[in-house]
Amino acid sequence: MRKKRRNKFLQTLSATVVAAFLISAFFGAIFGGAIAFYMVKSSGNIFKTASNDKEIIKVVTQEEQIVEVVKEASEAVVSVVVSKDMAVMEQYFERQNPFGSNDFFQQFFGNDFFQFQVPQYRQKGTEKREVGGGTGFIVSQDGLIITNKHVVSDTEAEYTVLTNDGEQVPAAVLATDPFQDIAILKIDKNNLPVLPLGDSDNLDIGSTVIAIGNALGEYRNTVSTGIISGLRRSIDVSTSFGQAEHIPEVIQTDAAINQGNSGGPLLNLSGEVIGINVAMAQAAENIGFSLPINLAKRDLQQVQQEGKISYPFLGIRYIIINPEIKEKNNLSVDYGALIIGGQDQEELAVVPGSAADKAGLLENDIILEFDGQKITEENTLAKLITEHRAGDTVSLKILSKGQEKNIEVTLGEWE
Repeated sequence: MRKKRRNKFLQTLSATVVAAFLISAFFGAIFGGAIAFYMVKSSGNIFKTASNDKEIIKVVTQEEQIVEVVKEASEAVVSVVVSKDMAVMEQYFERQNPFGSNDFFQQFFGNDFFQFQVPQYRQKGTEKREVGGGTGFIVSQDGLIITNKHVVSDTEAEYTVLTNDGEQVPAAVLATDPFQDIAILKIDKNNLPVLPLGDSDNLDIGSTVIAIGNALGEYRNTVSTGIISGLRRSIDVSTSFGQAEHIPEVIQTDAAINQGNSGGPLLNLSGEVIGINVAMAQAAENIGFSLPINLAKRDLQQVQQEGKISYPFLGIRYIIINPEIKEKNNLSVDYGALIIGGQDQEELAVVPGSAADKAGLLENDIILEFDGQKITEENTLAKLITEHRAGDTVSLKILSKGQEKNIEVTLGEWE
């Protein structure tokens, strides 16, 4: 009897388990299908076949990114050709007697015996010749182009832009930056492809970059890739015209930058310009430098709004104070800008008639803060000044003869 009851109980239990399993599977399939349907619908058909039921996610490699960036950017990268009227020289021969008008030789040998044909040269007009070149990139649809100032520094030369499709267009130099190696050109064309400008204040060492330029003045739109090798470097450069210049705060890259690349863009993998290629290290391989693009943004905005590039002018000669300068000069602070004259009498600490002079600044005064910002080696006075415009009134906290005080200064304009 017990055995029958036990068998019946086991049969009932088995049936219950089977029923529960079937019910769970049934409702699980329904709810699982519903959830899957909702996810697919809300994600925009994330899996999609040829019948439009699924969408396949494609993983883009870095190589494909670079290829795509180069395709899009190359349309807006141009070659800048420098031409100039050069003298055309011709050779001619002149008969000369090495003994001059010696009567003895003339008597025995005659006038023509010792005559020689000596080559001479003389100018025969002029002709237009290509004397240099560089690279630039288009930043507005109506033909504004950014390049290096040293590419277009010859005021007697003519400049032509060679577009990616081979068209030659005369270019005018609209403005040059008095402090940065930046120039803005203009060509008479519209609806041009434009390169977007990135943010050079937010760069990371090791990020992949792409350089495009007119290598050696011959190979247009040459592409090289590399990484950002360093930030905020300071370099001293010399141009082919013999000019020397100190350039601070540049980007170092191992992307090959060759002669003729000057003025070309340094791009990130989003196709944005983050630098302007400016120089290369002669005694090394793959050490190139680019100006941060944020420097050019200010110039571009001014040219578009005012037709020129201008800088505010305070009118002092100074050094930035650090712990070493503090100790050497026995100062009471280890930050700020110490107003100091140079070794030559012409290197005045305060320029007569300048904004600083009108505000009463004196030699050996220390400017501690500029418009509420502390002046340090990282946050320099020059940087803070360039964030303003001529005519702006700013507040200065200064240390003068041991006393702190606040004064107001109306910035002048650099001339």
